[in-house]
Amino acid sequence: MQGQAQMYGQPPMQGRVYEQARFAPTVTQEMRVRARLQAPQQVISETPWTGAVRQSQPEEEPGSTANIIRLVIAILAVVGLFIGLLVLALLGGLSFGLRLFALVALSAIPLIGIIAYVLWLDRWKPQPKIILGLCLLWGAVAAVTLTLVFSIVGKVALYFAGVGSLPDAYGAVVEAPIVEETTKTVLLVVIVLAARRHFEGPLDGLVYGALIGAGFAFTENVLYLGGAWEQSGGNLLVTFILRCVCSPLLHTVFCTCAGVTIGFAARKWKWWAIVLMWLPGLLVGMLLHAVWNGTMTGLGQINAIVSIIGLIVVSFMFTTCWVVLGILLRRSERLHTQNMLGDYANTGWMTHSEVDMLATWKGRKFGKRWADSFPGGKEEMRTMIRTSGDLSTTRMRLLAGVGGQKERDIESFQLKKFSSARDRLLAASGSVVR
Repeated sequence: MQGQAQMYGQPPMQGRVYEQARFAPTVTQEMRVRARLQAPQQVISETPWTGAVRQSQPEEEPGSTANIIRLVIAILAVVGLFIGLLVLALLGGLSFGLRLFALVALSAIPLIGIIAYVLWLDRWKPQPKIILGLCLLWGAVAAVTLTLVFSIVGKVALYFAGVGSLPDAYGAVVEAPIVEETTKTVLLVVIVLAARRHFEGPLDGLVYGALIGAGFAFTENVLYLGGAWEQSGGNLLVTFILRCVCSPLLHTVFCTCAGVTIGFAARKWKWWAIVLMWLPGLLVGMLLHAVWNGTMTGLGQINAIVSIIGLIVVSFMFTTCWVVLGILLRRSERLHTQNMLGDYANTGWMTHSEVDMLATWKGRKFGKRWADSFPGGKEEMRTMIRTSGDLSTTRMRLLAGVGGQKERDIESFQLKKFSSARDRLLAASGSVVR
C-alpha cells in the first residue's frame, strides 16, 4: 500500500497495530495479506474535523475507573437493599394485610418532611443521589434487620448462659441504644473509607446520618403503628401523634452525632483517625438514645399525662438542636467554599468577583439568570458552579495532605474543566476575554 501511495504522489502511510477485541475471532497478518485492500488513488490525510473533535473532547478525570467500580458497587448495594425492602413489605402484607398501605402512608409523613429538609441542607454542594438513597435504604432495611438479628442472638446467648430474661428497662436503656446506633452508623464508616471525596465535612455527615435515622424510624413506625392498630383505632391515633408528630426526629438526631464527628475528621485527618472519630459520635448518639428511653420509661411509671409532656419537651429540645446545627453547618459550608476558592483567585485561576459569585447564594442565582439569556449559557454556568464546589473539596484535601499526586491531577483536571466552561460561556455571550 505504501508503494501505491507513492505512485499517486502521496507520502507513505504509517502502519498502526490496533488492539483486538477479547471476545472476537483472532485476525492475523496473514489473513490481512490474503484479503489485501487496494489503496485509493488519493490517500486521505488528517481531516480538520477530527482535530477539532479531539480539541473539544474533555480529558478523562483521573481515577474515573475506580469511580465507576464504586458506582457499580453502590448500585448493587441499593438494588439489594431495595429487594430487601420488598421482602419486608411482603412480610408486612402477610401480617397486616391491606392495612399495610395505610401504615406506610402514615409513616411516610415525617419521612417526607425529613428528606425535604435534608435535601435543602444539601443544596449548596449536593452529594450523589445514589449515596443518599443507600443511606435511606440502609436505615429502613439493613439496620432494622441487623438489630433484630443481634437482639435474637443476644437472647439466645443469655438463655444458654443461664441468665434468663433481663428487665425491660435494661433492653430499652442499654441494649437498644448500643445495638441500634452501631448497626445504623456503621455505614457512615464504610462511606467515608470507600468514597471520602463525597464525605468531605460535617454537613455531609449530618445529611447521611439523618437519612439513615429517618429510614430506620420509618420502618419502626410501621411496626409500632401496626401493633397499635391491632389493639384499637384509638391506640393507632395516639401512637401516630406521639411518634410521627411529636417525636419524628429522634433516630435522625442520634445518627447525626456520628456523622458530624466523622465529617470533621474526614476534612483533614488520616483514614485511621476518621475511623476513630466514629466512636465519640457513636457514644454520644448512644447516650442520647439511652437518655430518651430512660426518661420515657421513668415518666411512664408516674402517669400517662406526665409521660406525654416529657416526650414533647425532650423531643422539642433534641429537634431544635438538630435543626439549628444543620443551618449553622450549611452556612459554614458556604464560607468554607469561599475560603478554598480564594486560593485560586489569589493565583490567577479565577477572579475575586467570580469567587464572590460562586460562593454566595445570591451570586449563583444572578449568575444563572444572566447565563440563561445565552444559548447553552445556563448549563455552562451550572458546570462552573458544580466544578467550583468540587475544587473546594480538592483544595482542602491537598491542604490536608490527602491524595498526593493523584489529587493534584484531579485538581488540574477540574481547573481545566472550569476554565473551558467559562470560555464557552463567554463565547456564547459575545464577550472578549482579555
